Amino acid sequence: MLDQIHLLAAVTVLGVLEQAYFSLQVIYARRAYGISPPKVSGPPDFERVFRAQVNCSEYFPIFLAILWQAGLFFHQGLTAALGLLYLYSRYRYFMGYKESSSGRLAPMYFSAGVLWILIGLAAVGILHFLLSHYLGMNVLLFISL
Repeated sequence: MLDQIHLLAAVTVLGVLEQAYFSLQVIYARRAYGISPPKVSGPPDFERVFRAQVNCSEYFPIFLAILWQAGLFFHQGLTAALGLLYLYSRYRYFMGYKESSSGRLAPMYFSAGVLWILIGLAAVGILHFLLSHYLGMNVLLFISL
């Protein structure tokens, strides 16, 4: 079974490390701008770092759920590659937002596109499983016709 999930697990660990990096960036920004918790407002440079980290954290559970569903029900390798692409685009999003609020836009749209592709793969994989398991239908035969 581990050979069917090792790539997903690796992408998950990389995602957790990325989230930790984003959190550390907020800690460094708090120190640099003298913003003590629980304050979340301050100079625009601090607020952009803070918002970038919060936004990435908000999407992370969605990403993890879809990553694992697409990987288990569709294809682990393709899903892991898309997962790495998503993590890279979120890194670009964070770094772009850190510099300027408009710097986040292109990576944000790109990461959303990758997320929608993962959602589509998960839906196709789950639909294929349900139809083949409960109705004996092979959706892949219909697609190849």
